[in-house]
Amino acid sequence: MRALASPAQMEAVLRAACAAGINHLETAPAYGPAEAFLGRALAALKRDGLEPEGGWRITSKLLPGCTAASGRQQLRAILERLGVARLTTLAVHGLNRPEHLVWASEGPGAELLAWALAEGLVDQVGFSSHGSNALIEAALATGRFTVCSLHLHLFDQSRLPLARAALAEGIGVLAISPADKGGRLYDPSPELLAACAPFHPLELAYRFLLDQGISTLSVGAEQPGDLAWAAAIDGPPPWLSAAHGAALARLVASGDLRLGSERCGQCRACLPCPNGVPIPELLRLRNLAVGHGMTVFAAERYNLIGRAGHWWEELNAAACGRCGACLPRCPLQLPIPDLLADTHRRLAAAPRRRLWG
Repeated sequence: MRALASPAQMEAVLRAACAAGINHLETAPAYGPAEAFLGRALAALKRDGLEPEGGWRITSKLLPGCTAASGRQQLRAILERLGVARLTTLAVHGLNRPEHLVWASEGPGAELLAWALAEGLVDQVGFSSHGSNALIEAALATGRFTVCSLHLHLFDQSRLPLARAALAEGIGVLAISPADKGGRLYDPSPELLAACAPFHPLELAYRFLLDQGISTLSVGAEQPGDLAWAAAIDGPPPWLSAAHGAALARLVASGDLRLGSERCGQCRACLPCPNGVPIPELLRLRNLAVGHGMTVFAAERYNLIGRAGHWWEELNAAACGRCGACLPRCPLQLPIPDLLADTHRRLAAAPRRRLWG
């Protein structure tokens, strides 16, 4: 979704991916010209006899809500743009709301996915989700999907129990954007670099997820050089050595030291908020900004709130009415309204456009 300056840029990234041992490509029609560029790059590498052992695994995604007939047309167009006869995976792109799950499991989406499998146009079906843990759990429980793409990050481990449960059931799990949405770890703060030394924070993030058993890491390369860490950590497990574990422990300790008694433990006992404020997510961003110097990332995410539809939170800390309902629930006795106000002061700024709207 990022190597879109030209077809040549996409081809350069694909060649670097092949050299790095990568075999899984994930794309979508929503990513502008990505599929068309990727199709041209795949053809160029095929002419040169370059492909991973066993061939490419290719995933593309369709937004929920279309009719079965429209979805069939969209899938055929995907295959044509990519220049392939079938996909490894067809995924629902953004199963974020209950109505999306109904569409995919009972409605036109269910008909579409079943047709794609029966026609031999895809090997398996799955979904990506930016939705609630309860929604993801419900989607996994349908038994209709054999792969899922979730936000699983070193700095946001709230969905790891869902990932472990999926893996235990034989469902593949892809970690969405551990480098970018996981904290802009390709451009780490001085605090992060110091805490993780002698390792790079992005290396630790990748190794942590692999150690958890995650099937696939999305690396979101824009340039060939963005694949350097993927190539560097290629190899058999164990993914975390004693030295890696020590660095992760220092990382946690350094954040806790800076946050002190104001650290949110992410237990979610404060919910539900009468005003609908997503308290844990907002205080998670504050944890990152104060504890790890990740203010640029935290502000970027904070200022997307209310501007990304069902892909992200809809209310920021300004919606706190100081009703105090959260206070007796917090096991750490945090002054939550005050911390929310501080979060807003630290992070609120002029919003920026999402990469994909």
